[in-house]
Amino acid sequence: MSVLAIIEHDRGTLTSASLGVLTAARNLAQQMNTTMEALTIGANADALRSVAAQYGATVVHQAHHDALTDFGPEAWGEAAAQIITSLSPQLVMGSGTERGHEVVAQIAARLDLPASMNCTEFDSSFDGTQPLKVVRARWGGSLLEQAEVDAPIKIVTLANHTVEPTEAPTTSTTNVIDVQLDASVLHSIVRDRVERVAGVTLATASVVVSGGRGVGSAEAFAPLEELAALLGGVVGCSRAVTNNGWRNHTDQVGQTGTRIAPDIYIACGISGAIQHWVGAMASKNILAINLDQEANIVTKSGYAVIGDLHKVVPAVSAEIRRRRGV
Repeated sequence: MSVLAIIEHDRGTLTSASLGVLTAARNLAQQMNTTMEALTIGANADALRSVAAQYGATVVHQAHHDALTDFGPEAWGEAAAQIITSLSPQLVMGSGTERGHEVVAQIAARLDLPASMNCTEFDSSFDGTQPLKVVRARWGGSLLEQAEVDAPIKIVTLANHTVEPTEAPTTSTTNVIDVQLDASVLHSIVRDRVERVAGVTLATASVVVSGGRGVGSAEAFAPLEELAALLGGVVGCSRAVTNNGWRNHTDQVGQTGTRIAPDIYIACGISGAIQHWVGAMASKNILAINLDQEANIVTKSGYAVIGDLHKVVPAVSAEIRRRRGV
C-alpha cells in the first residue's frame, strides 16, 4: 500500500504544480506510515525520476506507449488507471491544474471511483483506514467546503499554490510499465504546437505588476510596463481592463483569467473584487497602490501605498534607476 503522486509535465518538462503534489503526497505517506511513489506518463518524462527521488518518491513508475509523446487527457487517464489498478495504492494525488483535473477526472471515471478536486487541507489524523476528510476550494476559491472521500482508493487533486515544495531526498527505484492503449483514447492528443509567448509568462513570473480600472486607459499602462521591465516581471490586469479593451485577456489575473503566485504582486488601481483576489491570493507578497484605503485589495495586502498610481509608479521606477545608476 502506498500514496501515488501523478507528476504533471509538458513533453518532459516538469510543471511547478507537481513539486507541491510530491511534497503533499510525501507528507500524507509519512502520516500514514507508508511510502510515497510517483507516476510519470510517456518515455519523454523518464528523466524526471531524479526530481521525484529528490522529493521523496521511493519508486517511480513510468508509463510507456508509442502514442504518449504529448498530452492527451484520455490516453493519460487510461494509462494511469491501468497502473493504479495494478498497484492498488491507498491514495492517488494529482495536480490542481486544468490538465491535472482533466487527467484525474478520466482516472476516476475509468475506475468508477469518486474524486475530490482542489483540496487545500487533509485530515492530520488520517491513517488510511478511515474516510479521508478534506477541505477543498469551490466557486473559484470563494468557498471552502469540508468533505469526506470514502472509497477503496482515495483520489484527490491538490489545489495549486497551497503547499510550499520542500525536498526530502531518498533513493528510488524505477518501474517501467508498458500500458495498452486502443484507438478510443488516442483521438484527442496534441499533435502540433504554435508558441505564442516566449520567456516569462504571467503564470510563472516572480514579479507581476497589474493595473485595474484606475489606470484609466491602454496608453496609461506604459509606466506599469516600465516598472515590470525594471523588476524583470510581467504586466497583468483586472477584468475591468480587458472588458474596456485596454489589454488582451491573456493578461488578466483572476478567476476567469490566470492564477498567479509571484514573489511580489504590485496591484495598481485595482479594487480587488473576489474574482480578482482568487487569482492573486497565492502571491507571496502583495503591494497595493490605490487612492482608496478601504479597497478590498488594500485591506488584504501586506503593503500598501495610498496615493495616485500615476505619481507613485513612475517615482518607484525612478528610484530603482537611481539606485542602479542608470
